[in-house]
Amino acid sequence: QEQVVESGGGLVEAGGSLRLSCVASPRSLSIADLAWSRQVPGKEREFVARINWISGSTNYAGDVKGRFTITNDNAKNTVFLDMKSLNPEDTAIYYCKAQPLFGREIWGQGTQVTLSS
Repeated sequence: QEQVVESGGGLVEAGGSLRLSCVASPRSLSIADLAWSRQVPGKEREFVARINWISGSTNYAGDVKGRFTITNDNAKNTVFLDMKSLNPEDTAIYYCKAQPLFGREIWGQGTQVTLSS
């Protein structure tokens, strides 16, 4: 069964850092890109960052650029989102999405990130 599983969310103080992880399986899954999005209750899900699995090129939403970094470990089908200088506006459920080379995109269940002021 194809799936992605996020981890690493939690409660962090404003100004702090956090690393999210996302593992795509099965290991044989051929990935085109992996992306992070986030959603606050009552609002639409918004794009955060994306990495191209083959080229390694990345792009970011404007409000996280310079604070968040997306990287991947191809050997482990894992993508990371390193977040620093977190602020209360970063509180959200963070979702990972894998776009396989063939087939439909695969969304994870999300991991909660909560900032304490």
